[in-house]
Amino acid sequence: MRNGVTVRCVTCGKLRLISIPLATVIDFWREDKMPRHNKPNRGSMAYSPRKRARSETPHISSWVASDSEKPRIQGFAGYKVGMSHIMAVDYRKRSTTAGQEVRMPVTVVEVPPMKVVAARGYVKDTYGLRTLTEAWDKKLDPELERRIPIPKEHDAKAAWKKMKDGDLECIRLLIQTQPKMVAGIPKKKPEIMEMAIGGGSMDDQMAFAKKMLGKEVTINDFASDGEMLDAVAVTTGYGFQGHVKRWGVKLLTHKNSKHRRMIGNLGPFSPGYVVSTVPQAGQTGYHQRTEYNKRLLKIGDNPDEINPKGGFLNYGLVGGTYALLHGSLPGPSKRLIRFRKAVRFHGKATDAIVAPEITMVSQESQQGV
Repeated sequence: MRNGVTVRCVTCGKLRLISIPLATVIDFWREDKMPRHNKPNRGSMAYSPRKRARSETPHISSWVASDSEKPRIQGFAGYKVGMSHIMAVDYRKRSTTAGQEVRMPVTVVEVPPMKVVAARGYVKDTYGLRTLTEAWDKKLDPELERRIPIPKEHDAKAAWKKMKDGDLECIRLLIQTQPKMVAGIPKKKPEIMEMAIGGGSMDDQMAFAKKMLGKEVTINDFASDGEMLDAVAVTTGYGFQGHVKRWGVKLLTHKNSKHRRMIGNLGPFSPGYVVSTVPQAGQTGYHQRTEYNKRLLKIGDNPDEINPKGGFLNYGLVGGTYALLHGSLPGPSKRLIRFRKAVRFHGKATDAIVAPEITMVSQESQQGV
């Protein structure tokens, strides 16, 4: 079916009748008259659902692949002390202040030794990794009973034999913290977590796990000054909060009839339910978050070099080994922070480990700030 459309000629200015298909006229009318809906969602849905973390001890599901010849532990953990600042030579080559002495914000983390309590072997099946068996140390810390039931009758030799005969995909260590060694942490119950082993062959990793069973591990066994790490922790909890604080949506106009700190509506009529992308009030904070590529500036054994006058706020004085990391880390003071080798570092190999020259660490009092 065809239809005529009257148009004006560009050259002569006369009106002419042009015959075009009716379907083309309808499509043209629809494109010209019908509204075009194109409105991106407001706010970030990067972290959803925003519910409380399952555990205050962070869990890590992926580890960086290591090509070193000797097996090494791939993670560590410490307790967040607080923040301070230092004066150091800027190690960032692309920075406008490269090579100059600048002020850097740092986070202080107390890192007491951790203790290896067991080794766990994994095999791979159609559903992924599956635990084959575990080999536990004979002499376990009595404080560990506060956390888990300690196995009374355990045959470690049979477990090692089963792992040796089985086709292991990987072997990992179960390590416990020692909060009793930290004066600023008011608890004795240790945290227990799984750490990967990187480097070497499977036989080398098994021998390494057998050797480390029951021994203490320090942060120097894991990382060195200037290395890039990932920090995993549970953020500060703020409880139940409203739309604006939780999602950062705009305030409604002052002419709104009842409230300003709320959303305009809960969405369209169809579908007939509130979709998950609508920003609403709810739990804010206490979520597990991972911060990538944090530079480990320094590992120190003398806490007198960093303790401010009167101690750190809400923590006190650092009494043992500490680590300084560039920038901020998630969580409040006294929160457990886990570290692993950086899995998303895309810089040059020469930039992976750069130990900066620290000229001053602030020890000014933080009381009353």
